[in-house]
Amino acid sequence: MGLSTSTKTFAERLEESKKDRFAKAAVAKAQDAQWDKRESARNELGNWQEWRNIAESIRQHTLKYLPHYLTEFSDNVAARGGHVFFAADAKEANNYVKRIILEKNAKKIVKSKSMVSTEVDIDPMLVSLADDMEILETDLAEFILQLADWDEPSHIVFPALHKNRDQIREIFAKKLGYKGDNNPVNLARCARDAMRKLFLKSEVGITGCNFAIANTGDINLSTNEGNADLTISIPKTQIVLMGMERIVPSIKEAEILDNMLARSAVGQKLTTYVTFAGQKAEDESDGPEDFHVVIIDNGRSNAIGTAFEAVLQCIRCGACLNVCPVYRQIGGHAYGSIYPGPIGSVLSPVLGGYEQYGDLPYASTLCGACTETCPVKIPLHDLLIEHRKVMEDDLSMHHDGSFVNFEMNMIGKGTSSPAMFGMAMNMAHTGLNMLPKTKEVSVGGSLFKYGAVRKAPALAKGWTYVRDLPIAPPHKEQFRHWYKKHKAGK
Repeated sequence: MGLSTSTKTFAERLEESKKDRFAKAAVAKAQDAQWDKRESARNELGNWQEWRNIAESIRQHTLKYLPHYLTEFSDNVAARGGHVFFAADAKEANNYVKRIILEKNAKKIVKSKSMVSTEVDIDPMLVSLADDMEILETDLAEFILQLADWDEPSHIVFPALHKNRDQIREIFAKKLGYKGDNNPVNLARCARDAMRKLFLKSEVGITGCNFAIANTGDINLSTNEGNADLTISIPKTQIVLMGMERIVPSIKEAEILDNMLARSAVGQKLTTYVTFAGQKAEDESDGPEDFHVVIIDNGRSNAIGTAFEAVLQCIRCGACLNVCPVYRQIGGHAYGSIYPGPIGSVLSPVLGGYEQYGDLPYASTLCGACTETCPVKIPLHDLLIEHRKVMEDDLSMHHDGSFVNFEMNMIGKGTSSPAMFGMAMNMAHTGLNMLPKTKEVSVGGSLFKYGAVRKAPALAKGWTYVRDLPIAPPHKEQFRHWYKKHKAGK
């Protein structure tokens, strides 16, 4: 899978998303429910905007001194007997993990939820190592997607949001021999029974990392199911995969960000399990005897020192997805990246380039809701505009002589000429009246006195597909005409 989740074009993915009514309804329901829980949890903390300022300063400070903190973390892991490997890209990360697995001759691998492990395609690599390799995604949602033939995640925090209980029951019946009903409690019990069997035999555990603690060499994980704790404590070998930006100076900063993460992601004061772990000490009864941390760049350094550096402040809470009107309409799969929504629209072009992800910065209304809700104050809508600027002004990506480009040039010339613009305004009422009309509009008001266009041609067809386009008033009723008469004292 990797960063990309589809080989189809953005337009093709959109068409598929429009047909998936369940996924659309599920996203809307989740957004509405999360709004109440999220706002309530934030209000309980008090002074939310001040907490945002603190969280932002922590992330910006860490990024400013990133080489220092990565070195400090690496030294402290090594001092406790662990190992750190810096991977420039997905290939280097895969090769390191592969070497560890082969050295251990391990055949039973358990994994806790990790976006970065999906980003660098760890699962396909593990599957390819041996026919008798057993791999278990231990997060319940990721477990469901694994059983569904490694289906694509549709949300950063709720990856199986697009599947309903009946679909999950069918998957469990087919892959696990489940014979019960679609009650979520019973489905969860079935999953737990299947997981526990492999947990107890596991040889290597692979986790992500919410935050790495520079001055101790620990990693910090936040989960609601306890699966990460079992992934850490049972296998003798642990491999941690982390994006190079997921680091904080000390546990003090981690505690603050854990609070911000839990309240923003799932509307809780703290997630059920907040774990700090590392190389097993001599006086400890469980934990990894062989501890490895793979610190992954994979395109993140592209953002350092640029206008896009702020995107590395992200703590993967998914709050921006839960307020985004575009994500609400098209769901996660339409983005074609494991990072959907506003954060994905900014991050994916940084990691994967504009050729593949250049459509995503345009999948936005620029309403600013994502920026407003971000707990670490990433200016997401400004960065979306910056991506557009880079593509249009710096790279001239769409200046290719296409018909769309011709249309935009004509519009540019028309709107920059007072005479041509005035002529267009005078003809607007007549021109729009010639198009198919409807008097049924979704939003009332005086703007729709003359009805609305049902279907417009060319560039405007995208607008009329999802919005009302009011028919302009006749020339004599327009503001400019009124203003001229008013100015003349008539």
